[in-house]
Amino acid sequence: MLARSNLGRARRAGDDAGRLAARQAIDRAKIALGERGKPWWTDGSPDYNRHMAVNTPYREWFEKTPLSDSGG
Repeated sequence: MLARSNLGRARRAGDDAGRLAARQAIDRAKIALGERGKPWWTDGSPDYNRHMAVNTPYREWFEKTPLSDSGG
């Protein structure tokens, strides 16, 4: 969260170098947390990250949720 705060401060100050440094720090943190980069799990299941639920095997489940346009 410190990196995100630094990004906001750099944006408001018009500090391009600070903005770049903050973005790099955010990227490193996301990679360390497993949010970016290669999948950290090795269970052999397909990675459906960055796919719309309706384009995955989870389509039927998703269409039953209140978040779906066709949710029932």
